[in-house]
Amino acid sequence: MEQRPMSQSRTIISKLVLPPDTNHMQTIFGGKVLAYIDEIAAITAMKHSNKAAAVTASIDSVDFLSSAKVGDVLELEAVVSSTGRTSMEIFVSVHSMDLLTGAKKLTTESFLTMVAMDENNKPTPVPGVYPETEAEKRLFETGPARRNHRILRREIKH
Repeated sequence: MEQRPMSQSRTIISKLVLPPDTNHMQTIFGGKVLAYIDEIAAITAMKHSNKAAAVTASIDSVDFLSSAKVGDVLELEAVVSSTGRTSMEIFVSVHSMDLLTGAKKLTTESFLTMVAMDENNKPTPVPGVYPETEAEKRLFETGPARRNHRILRREIKH
């Protein structure tokens, strides 16, 4: 199966932070951000795999670095950072922008594992991925360490 550049899967979505999306401090609920992250990861995985379905196998990490408030715009950007046979690791970054000041800040970073599904809802092979930019190379080169961490995490008895 051919390899594809990471840029081919790149997806960007903007969302406005509205009052129903926020807590009593008027900052966005973490769960709302997680829903946005899951959605963009699925879209990114479907673009890369050319499949109509991709399921979330794991949310490997979510780092909430700063908050976003009512009226801010969230810009989510996702890319396939590495692949397995049927799985794709997706890196998602979320920035918030204050439209009044133009100030932009990183609010969240996350890694998810998505699995491509065929028309019978069975995992199906996906193309490999390769980096083009320096930032993509860093994500790609650190992918095996994150994969090993996921494997070790699965082996821990609960």
